[in-house]
Amino acid sequence: MTGRADASGDRAVAAGGNIEQVVTGDFSTQVEHGVLLPAESLSVPASGLVHLPERTALFVGRAEELARLDAGAPSGVQVLCGLGGIGKSTLAAHWAAGRIDDHHPVWWITAETVGELDAGLAALARAMQPAYVGVLPEDALRERALQWLAAHDHWLLVLDNVSDPADVKPLLARATRGRVLITSRRATGWQDLAETIAVPELDPEEAAALFARVCPGDGVAEVCAELGHLPLALRQAAAYCSEAGISPRAYLDLLARYPAETYALTAEGGETGRTVARVWQVTLDRLEDTPLAGRILGVLAWWASEGIPRRLLEPLGSPLEVTEAIRRLRAHSMIALDGDSLSVHRVVQAVVRAGGAGREEAGALLVGVVRRLPHPDEVRANLVAWQAIAAQAEALARHTGPEQDSGEWARLFEWAGLLFGMAADERAVFLATRATLGYVRLYGMEDKRALRALRTVMVGSRAGGSPELSELLLALHVGVYGPDDPRTIEARSRVAEFLLPSSRERAEALLRENVDRAVRSLGEDTRETFDARRALLAAGTDPQAAAADLEVLLARARDVLPESDDLIQIIEISLVAVLLESGRPERAVELAEAAVGHALERYGAARLETVTRRAYLATTLEGAGEDERARELARELLPVCRAALGEGEVTSIVRRLARKRLPSDG
Repeated sequence: MTGRADASGDRAVAAGGNIEQVVTGDFSTQVEHGVLLPAESLSVPASGLVHLPERTALFVGRAEELARLDAGAPSGVQVLCGLGGIGKSTLAAHWAAGRIDDHHPVWWITAETVGELDAGLAALARAMQPAYVGVLPEDALRERALQWLAAHDHWLLVLDNVSDPADVKPLLARATRGRVLITSRRATGWQDLAETIAVPELDPEEAAALFARVCPGDGVAEVCAELGHLPLALRQAAAYCSEAGISPRAYLDLLARYPAETYALTAEGGETGRTVARVWQVTLDRLEDTPLAGRILGVLAWWASEGIPRRLLEPLGSPLEVTEAIRRLRAHSMIALDGDSLSVHRVVQAVVRAGGAGREEAGALLVGVVRRLPHPDEVRANLVAWQAIAAQAEALARHTGPEQDSGEWARLFEWAGLLFGMAADERAVFLATRATLGYVRLYGMEDKRALRALRTVMVGSRAGGSPELSELLLALHVGVYGPDDPRTIEARSRVAEFLLPSSRERAEALLRENVDRAVRSLGEDTRETFDARRALLAAGTDPQAAAADLEVLLARARDVLPESDDLIQIIEISLVAVLLESGRPERAVELAEAAVGHALERYGAARLETVTRRAYLATTLEGAGEDERARELARELLPVCRAALGEGEVTSIVRRLARKRLPSDG
């Protein structure tokens, strides 16, 4: 047959001349010296035809995702999407291996490029009809495979690591009668083609089970958390630990000391191109035409892994530029969006951070926020929103060392600590300490900024901190105010009380020094001297003698100090504690009840002074063995505490007492 050959109609085929060209109306396939064979000549062996990766024995979890795959989608096409290394391919292989009795063939194609997809389809045709080998070229084999898929059902294709939805759109348009499962880092662009299933990291229990199958030992849960429960990172770390003969905890130490090198490690025979240090490089290469995307990822590496306010990135470019960069990062599963917040996997952060880029810009963006802080009333009205920004400063501080902190960074960390409520939050203690170290390094021990940052942290053992911080606080007071200033004397008492449990000898020496300095520089009947004596007496090892002396001190303080001075209540509390310790519970309860009566008379029932005295009376009753009365008072007091004090330490104590079970309850 010679001359022109035209094809028209749905899937029509025309053969012209020596059959060098096949035209279907939708597609054109050039065939060099081909032999025209019908699609029906392809067949699936009776035993089935399966081409899948080796099934891993390390598969765990994924119950929800497996159930969705089992349920299928109306279109017959589903996409497992998510971050590189999250386990999409492992999940797809595991599920497909369970479908070989229901689908013929079950065929896996690596489809990162169009060329790889075409090669996979051609390989399917060769497997179905070995006689085609050497007879038809690759493009003709691909076309035969497509024709067979279009004409048959009950088959399953797995297209692994698809880069762009457009690459598989022609195949999906023609092959509509079977099942197609796609894995892709692309999280968007599938809405007209397939149902998407986002693949998350493993939950902590599943991650630990995966790791322990290869390398059990101390620190499994901790290393899994550090690796963000990312399956690829877990498998490689476990294999490396097992081969190197080290514990998971030892691997954690390597991660902390050599992050860049450790994320590049793999066991012998492992795929060096699939280490967590390299697995995202392909995605980053694809984002090179949007340079701001890389800059943003560099900034995010130094912040928290979730809850990042999107508005913090606004200064990096125009609204369109920033939006486009965020869109592309999300499309390639490098970040996730939740309303106005962003999140990024912690291992992605760690790998990017190990490269060092973005640190200064991450700090500069936060410093810019602090420079233009609104009025404190506005901060209080939007505390949660501002704490979300403070959380980024906290992450920056934890990811960096204080050696190169600027004054602006120290101020940033101090501000963030204030937003977390200094003495009530470990995060606040950490941030205030970091700010203090920065100020001291930059400005010396005589600078008030360092003292301002630290002094509200170390007010007592309830604040956390350490003996070293306590000593630093005292040294700062001496440096700024001198050793005999009332503020230094008060600080010395607080520091000594904090040191008592761990360093009694040092604490008692400070307390004796404090009484001497207070008397000598301020006189006997001053507030600072009363407090110094109270602290020394309360720390004594003879409760009987201390109780008597505190009774005298309390009486004198009531004569000299204003009734509203909270030091009177502090002396009362110290005396009650000593009375209980010395075996005089009746006197302790009597004193605590008198303090409540005095507060009710002076302040009324709703005032903070009265509420705290009633709460202390409840704990005193418990200490005296009067549990029924303690619980009854606590139940009456709990709603009052919530209203007056919020959910703080005192309210927690009262709640515990209110819920306490007694032997009489049966």
